[in-house]
Amino acid sequence: MRRWLLFGVVGVLLLAGSCRAEDEIDEETVDNDIGKSREGSRTDDEVVQREEEAIKLDGLSVAQMKELHEKAEKHAFQAEVNRMMKLIINSLYKNKEIFLRELISNASDALDKIRFLSVTDKEALAANPDMNIKIKADKENHVLHITDSGIGMSKDDLINNLGTIARSGTSEFLTKAGENDAQMQDLIGQFGVGFYSAFLVADKVIVTTKNNDDEQYIWESDAHSFSIVKDPRGSSLGRGTTVSLHLKQEAYDFLEPDTLKDLIKRYSQFITFNIFLWSSKTEMVEEPIEDEEEAAEAEKAEDEEDEDVSIEEEKEAKPKTKEVEKTTWDWDLMNGSKPIWTRKASEVSDEEYVEFYKQFTKDMEEPMGKIHFTAEGEVTFKSILFIPKKSTSDLLQNYGKKMEHIKLYVKRVFITSDFEQMMPKYLAFIKGMVDSDDLPLNVSRETLQQHKLLKVIKKKLTRKALDMIKKISDEEYEEFWKEYSTFIKLGVIEDASNRTRLSKLLRFITSSGEETPSSLQSYVERMKDKQEHIYFMAGSSKEEVASSPFVERLLKRGYEVLYLVDPVDEYCIQAMPEFDGKKFQNVAKEGLKLGDSEKSKERKEAMEKEYEPLLTWLKETALKEKIEKAVISERLSDSPCALVASQYGWSGNMERLVSSQAYAKKNDPTQNFYLNQKKTLEVNPRHPLVKELLRRVETDQDDLTTQDLAQVLFDTATLRSGYSLKDHVGFAARIEKMLKLSMNVSPDEKVEDWPEDLEDDEENEVKEGEEEEEEEEAEEEEVHEDHDEL
Repeated sequence: MRRWLLFGVVGVLLLAGSCRAEDEIDEETVDNDIGKSREGSRTDDEVVQREEEAIKLDGLSVAQMKELHEKAEKHAFQAEVNRMMKLIINSLYKNKEIFLRELISNASDALDKIRFLSVTDKEALAANPDMNIKIKADKENHVLHITDSGIGMSKDDLINNLGTIARSGTSEFLTKAGENDAQMQDLIGQFGVGFYSAFLVADKVIVTTKNNDDEQYIWESDAHSFSIVKDPRGSSLGRGTTVSLHLKQEAYDFLEPDTLKDLIKRYSQFITFNIFLWSSKTEMVEEPIEDEEEAAEAEKAEDEEDEDVSIEEEKEAKPKTKEVEKTTWDWDLMNGSKPIWTRKASEVSDEEYVEFYKQFTKDMEEPMGKIHFTAEGEVTFKSILFIPKKSTSDLLQNYGKKMEHIKLYVKRVFITSDFEQMMPKYLAFIKGMVDSDDLPLNVSRETLQQHKLLKVIKKKLTRKALDMIKKISDEEYEEFWKEYSTFIKLGVIEDASNRTRLSKLLRFITSSGEETPSSLQSYVERMKDKQEHIYFMAGSSKEEVASSPFVERLLKRGYEVLYLVDPVDEYCIQAMPEFDGKKFQNVAKEGLKLGDSEKSKERKEAMEKEYEPLLTWLKETALKEKIEKAVISERLSDSPCALVASQYGWSGNMERLVSSQAYAKKNDPTQNFYLNQKKTLEVNPRHPLVKELLRRVETDQDDLTTQDLAQVLFDTATLRSGYSLKDHVGFAARIEKMLKLSMNVSPDEKVEDWPEDLEDDEENEVKEGEEEEEEEEAEEEEVHEDHDEL
């Protein structure tokens, strides 16, 4: 029995020991929970802790930040924040870089508000008399700070203005201040969503703000919710707001000084208040030499021989220094240029305009012309336009393409230069800016909401630009015409509404003998009595036009002719029906009349009757398929004949231009119609060749020489008139035939062969004979073989 009792006690002890071991194992397992270890998965508490460590504010430790998060009031955004935030971040803005423009604009508004309040409340600026915006990049923590000394926000403002999307604190301020107060109508941020563009580049945004009527608060958001807490640092700002952006990894470039400088100068260069950027510069400075180095230098000096005791003493008297490279940090002013367009034109000096132009356009030369004006009406805006002294080399090559020479500002904040409808294409060389206070921009402030206003702006800018060109002095206009003449001519073609204004700016070389181009107004003033038309002739050069058969009689009778030598000139003149009541007449086309007197008509009728056999023979026999008709000419003086286009046909110059176009469609029906149009052959009845041809036609019109003479006269008239020959080989053959006749060489006489060619011919004949003999022998052998087989 005792034995069984002993076994029972041992079993109980073993069972108790095993239970205790299990308890010890359980406790050890809990202590080494892999969920809390660095090697295992991270817990939510650690994620939050790491985020708190990453978020730092000046003057606050990590523990204080954690305490702030615990004490902060948590709020949810209104207005369906999740959907709105996605829209703002992903769709509303095209360029992420505009976040800085929006935040600087908000800061400028805050400064404008406190300045407005300080007019009636002298103590409003007591806490911080400075009125500026400061931007500082913290590369180590990837944070960008934008600080202003503006009006700041109270706790209620933070909840109401930053907690509700699409609500504008500026609009509410204007309502309180009075909508009719003109001093406050230039506030920028009347859109309500500009602040939220910060989330384009930031994961988290912290706003520290101090209003004169409240304590300093910290607003924090991750785009999903926000919290507000009282700042334990007290009134560190004095007054104003600091927006701290904790940038996304892909937005780290916005921490670079060069990037920030470029964005500030591009979008906010003309903000009223000074904008400072915390930046560094490296310079060489003189520093005293250290003791060890000085001792070494002294030992070295003792070893050297003294040549001049007095000079040595002077050197020893001076403290020894060395040049070292030193990096210094300071606030750098970014917007030194002020918006001179906000002042009256009479208050701005010429030197200020030149300085502004050079800074604005980066052009080293002074502008040729300028105009500063304010437009009122359906849309109100201020503008300054400039004419550069020199055009860029690619300006005409890129004609019609988008040019960013006119910049649009809204309340001094740059919006865009991507407005093709801001200025017509032919004025693409004009540079300048437009600043408006009431343009209806879309929410992202990137495009106008009403295209109708663009048309109004374009119309006013065009009129003012043309007025500016018109006011250029005669001496400078010659240089302007050399640089921009093609643009003005293209304007005449494209802009029917301003064609009259543009026509007064045109200049052309004329037959008057003057080297400088003449205006159409000057031409009209020099016109002869009873001259009803403005005569012009188009060609590739002045020499070609001046020697054209079409101007011969006009020049002899003292008429002045416009010489159109630029490719666009003829298109330009054709676009204008008249100038100052005088119609244009192309002297290379039908319709030219130089004599309307009765005697002139009688003489012409007599000539037509005398030359009727020749005219009929040319039209119906000799040149039947080549001309529309043959008539007596009034415009020829020295040339025997000329080809004249119909009133709506193409001149020789126009055909040359159209045919030489690189992008012309091959076998275009319209082009072929004009190119194949038959012309009118005008003959000069006083020319000896024409008289001789008439005599030959009357005696023997079937003579081959007479027909060749008519054909050669037609070919020469084609060339003289600026057209191209279709049968060059035939023309050359006819000229050679006439040369033979004039030199008493028989037309049938053949050209001698080259000796080498004769030798080659003999060799070829011998080879051909041998080949024929071989073929005959082969045939005979075949015949013999056939005979043997039979």
